[in-house]
Amino acid sequence: MADFRRVFILAYLLYLLIIITKLFILFRLETIHKAEFIHRDFHSGNILSSLIDERRYFGKRNQWQIGDLGLSQPANKPSLNNEIYGVIPYIAPEIFKGSAFSKESDVYCVGMIMWELTTGCKPFANVEHDIQLVYKILDGERPEITEDTPECYANLMKSCWDSDPEKRPTITEIRKTFGKWFFKNKHIEPFNQAEIKRIELINLKKLGPESSEKPHPNAIFTSRPLSFFISKCSSINSSKDYTSLELELDIDIERSKVLGTKRNIEKLNISSHENNGKHIKLYNNI
Repeated sequence: MADFRRVFILAYLLYLLIIITKLFILFRLETIHKAEFIHRDFHSGNILSSLIDERRYFGKRNQWQIGDLGLSQPANKPSLNNEIYGVIPYIAPEIFKGSAFSKESDVYCVGMIMWELTTGCKPFANVEHDIQLVYKILDGERPEITEDTPECYANLMKSCWDSDPEKRPTITEIRKTFGKWFFKNKHIEPFNQAEIKRIELINLKKLGPESSEKPHPNAIFTSRPLSFFISKCSSINSSKDYTSLELELDIDIERSKVLGTKRNIEKLNISSHENNGKHIKLYNNI
């Protein structure tokens, strides 16, 4: 069986092929989720293809399968294994904060695989997969989206890797979106334009494996224990030595809301006056 990424490097990532293939992969993952299981270690290395012969109907075609289900488990039951395994770029940020794997964390992986399909490169392949990368992921850093990526595709991809699990679409919603693009020809023009741009960038050697930076020797794309990284993040969060940029932004927004509310209340502070009854006092002491 061939590994999924190698097939696409050779095929140079035709968008039509991307959509068809993604549909097959999504059907497989959707089956897992509908059975109330989660994969827990979903990445491109676990997506395999084999050439099957269906001469009666289609001739030869690739059949896509999801492998390495050894870590999968029921979605509503805690893991019996305390060790966490995975590949850092495909691990949802909430997992590093101590949350359990979920269908939403599987969807985060889908977003990373969507990016991989558009570039032919693995996410964060040019940097060391260490605790610093984990911190950057917690701060909201994601792989750079290429300029040839259709906006509708990019928006779906970004929703999949949203830092908030509740804002990610379900696997069924993603599959239906891909289905609309393929079967109902929705957004067909942006994909056509993207294909023209993609070919142009490939010819200029600005896109594809040849144009990518040299892989970092410590970029690890095989599953490994991640408990060290999780405990490190947990200990730093609990000691308050590290606050993610996203959290700081949320705090600033909430602080602005509180100050704004306080200012409005004080501007409309109605107090009782001894002689003139009620009047409005304005305070400008903030």
